[in-house]
Amino acid sequence: MSTTRKNNRAVRRILAAGAGLATVGALVAALPAGASGTKGGDGYGHGRYVDVQLLSFNDLHGNLEPPTGSAGRLTHLNEDGTTKTIEGVGGVEYLATHLREARQGNPYSVTAAAGDMIGASPLVSGLFHDEPTIDALNKLKLDVSSVGNHEFDEGARELARMQNGGCHPTEGCFEEGKTFEGANFPYLAANVTNEKTGKPLLDPYFVWERNGVKIGFIGVTLEGTANIVSAEGIKGLKFGDEVETINKYAKVLERKGVKSIVALLHEGGSPASGAYNYNCDTPGAGAGISGPIVDIAKNVTPQVDALVTGHTHQAYACTIPDPAGKPRTVTSAASFGKLYTDTTLTYDRRSKDIVRTAVASANHVVTRDVPKAQDMTDLIGRWKTLAAPIAGRPVGYIAGDIDNPFEPAEKPLGNLIADAQLEGMAPADKGGAQLALMNPGGVRAPLVHKASGAEGDGVVTYGEAYTVQPFTNMMTAVDLTGAQLITTLQQQVSGANLASPKILQISKGFTYTLDMTKTGADRIVVSSVKLNGEAIDPAKTYRVAMNEFLAGGGDGFPVLKEHKNKLVGASDLDLFTGYLAAHSSATAPLAAPATGRITVVK
Repeated sequence: MSTTRKNNRAVRRILAAGAGLATVGALVAALPAGASGTKGGDGYGHGRYVDVQLLSFNDLHGNLEPPTGSAGRLTHLNEDGTTKTIEGVGGVEYLATHLREARQGNPYSVTAAAGDMIGASPLVSGLFHDEPTIDALNKLKLDVSSVGNHEFDEGARELARMQNGGCHPTEGCFEEGKTFEGANFPYLAANVTNEKTGKPLLDPYFVWERNGVKIGFIGVTLEGTANIVSAEGIKGLKFGDEVETINKYAKVLERKGVKSIVALLHEGGSPASGAYNYNCDTPGAGAGISGPIVDIAKNVTPQVDALVTGHTHQAYACTIPDPAGKPRTVTSAASFGKLYTDTTLTYDRRSKDIVRTAVASANHVVTRDVPKAQDMTDLIGRWKTLAAPIAGRPVGYIAGDIDNPFEPAEKPLGNLIADAQLEGMAPADKGGAQLALMNPGGVRAPLVHKASGAEGDGVVTYGEAYTVQPFTNMMTAVDLTGAQLITTLQQQVSGANLASPKILQISKGFTYTLDMTKTGADRIVVSSVKLNGEAIDPAKTYRVAMNEFLAGGGDGFPVLKEHKNKLVGASDLDLFTGYLAAHSSATAPLAAPATGRITVVK
């Protein structure tokens, strides 16, 4: 491929990312002569400059089958400023095809991921402890991934099994005559260390090499992982600062002669627009994005040439300045395999470093208008056959979609789940709960009216309910004082949740006002907090239903660890499916619950 064609490809990628013509002109002017590797070479990167293709994605969460409803949509930003919705994207059968097509003609291509490949997975993977997803990632030829918080959903030992293989310790081997082989790619966990020894739980970095071209990858998860996973599974582990860890291992790689470095970081940001192709470098580099990734990117050593990020399920390809003020690519590919990012890293064989001015990156939609990858179809079919006796069982009926939108504080599906938890834990012998609190991150997908298989429209199968509530958290009923309950609401918007509020989903009868014109804990209008129309009494004790994760202070709610008189009940999934069965039938399907429990002032 000629230098001109390569530069034109870079221009197209820059334009696809939403950069203005002035930016394109500056970047093209900065491209080194012969950046394609053809100058003095053979067209396959044996000259001074080599274009390395970095394909990346994040937050797959075991979504092997195409995600449905809002989980399978993207927003596209048109040139005139209007937006359009792209329906029906994602699914590993299509992701595999797109990645394989993207690699064609690119002899230097590496595929990386930024965590949460597994965990909170739909039934076809989650039922089998995500062995199917690891098998799929092996077939995708994933080269390396950081861990994310969801890699710890079943604890450190299970994560080790995902890496090293072996059958499940209690359920054994799921396929007769087959032993789970584990991941062919390294999971990186540079900032996850043993509290006693200080040693990383898994490899801290990985060096990809081809024909003398070396790129180092450092993998970290967010420092706050311990606050959002079950404490039991991570006993004895410490989650370190992202910037300090990346900078530490960048020096290690430099000493080993690896000067081209990419950080795989399971932490992210939020662009000003939800459109996957929004230009987050408007009006300047990185000006259109906020959140934890901004400060991280501004402090990670300039030795790191690009950051592949995740966790927030957002889409962006920004150039946030590094500590030296030099623009550096920071990307994220939404979630569930709906997008992949294609980044061109121009490698200088002489300096062994990336020519930063030649880096170009853009997100690409995983459309379903391409042929399915047959090996993925076969893999999904094999596991679906094993899951079918459980997955296809009807558990309820709905009158229409019951959605779980990303933005609003109160969500119809969140209300439904909280109501199910209250009803299940309200009987005196079940806990005597008076209200229920549900963490928003535990609601993983919408309930979609359209049939996903042969069950018929409006039928909710066990597999669909599992996709909504995949963690199988045990439910608890606990004592909290009114003062602790009010503090819980305040911790939604303060402390660990100040920058990115986590609004709990609440059961019917519990109401309050959220004033977003104020800041921190003051956003909760204390006088508005009521249960069944009666103001919460700070001195009174209330019985509150919540899952074990919240009861352990997860998601930045430390006050919930102060509970008393805990009674453990059924799993959240059992309560959810039981509620659907009790409140719906084929002739009387369940409608989405009304919102209005939280009054939001903007």
